[in-house]
Amino acid sequence: MKTRVSSTFLSFLSFLIPFLFVFPSAAADTIDVVKTETGFYYTIKKGDTLWDLSQHFNDSPWLWPELWEENDQIPNPHWIFPGERIRLYKKSGEQLITKKGNSEPVATPASTVPTPVPPSVSKPTTKKPASGPYFNFTAIDRVGFIRKPAVDALGTIFEVQGRKTLISEGDTVYIRPADDVAAGSLIPGSRHTVFKQMAPTDDRHAIETIGTQHYILGIVEVIKKEQGMVIAKIMKSFRSIRVNDHVMPFRPRHTKIELRPSTPGIDGQIIVSEDHSTLAGDYTLAFIDKGLADNIEIGQQYRIYREKKTTIENDEITIKTLPPLDFGTLLVLHTEETTSTVVITQATNHVSAGERFRTPVK
Repeated sequence: MKTRVSSTFLSFLSFLIPFLFVFPSAAADTIDVVKTETGFYYTIKKGDTLWDLSQHFNDSPWLWPELWEENDQIPNPHWIFPGERIRLYKKSGEQLITKKGNSEPVATPASTVPTPVPPSVSKPTTKKPASGPYFNFTAIDRVGFIRKPAVDALGTIFEVQGRKTLISEGDTVYIRPADDVAAGSLIPGSRHTVFKQMAPTDDRHAIETIGTQHYILGIVEVIKKEQGMVIAKIMKSFRSIRVNDHVMPFRPRHTKIELRPSTPGIDGQIIVSEDHSTLAGDYTLAFIDKGLADNIEIGQQYRIYREKKTTIENDEITIKTLPPLDFGTLLVLHTEETTSTVVITQATNHVSAGERFRTPVK
């Protein structure tokens, strides 16, 4: 007897979509474009068939040839085995799958990014990869956060070899350790995240009320220690790195983020985009005003919505609020106590700071 996928499982898989993220640099004098391939996956269970999976994910079993054709690791559509994984994509209501192999993912041009279909379905899963359906986000190490109080920096970059204005991968930098840093924190071979602190909004009280934004710039590795300083090499540069930027411990996060059901009753607000640009829509990183204290977890997804008011003229003028209208979706990538970092995965209208989001309505 074939094993069927449960309704709960289907409820947050029914909206699975792919993503190709292109992140703009925050610095005006450089353009730092990073192409990463991400997506949603399903691991084959005993009794599954491509016919059944096509029905579950596309609402039509007749699309199974497309599912097979684009998963070219499957030599025979009638032979799929438990433990194998297939990649799930949708575009304009059709099943499209970016080809993959056993090698590293190959990024495709931004112009080929599929039109997203709204998704419906924490703590970081750093100890083990997700065993169920998951979202693969290869750029997770560059995702920043808002924290209150701010992270205490281990040290500060005070010079770069060659006296460059902009620091990039491969450059050697000199770090001045903070006064209270433990002797074992900045040792040769250790890696650290380069970041800068900033106010999340233009509100002069933003840091006091919301917290400090930690903008992730890159990763350094300590080469050696000298008296009063540390010499390190830039291993990765996500954005422009400069003198006076800080370092903090590097804690790798798993790229495979397990999908989780959304917390009931959530209603919150988008604070700002990560790079403080106008929130345009799809693939934009942003911060929301809900976090661990509100039972927000990594892998959850929420609907972006608006409430519209209309005027009704009868014997008197009445202003009536219409039912909320969902027009986008966000996915939680990182959580702090009172804030979270999200990616806007789909939006049919322009998204601005201050937009509302809520638990998906069933």
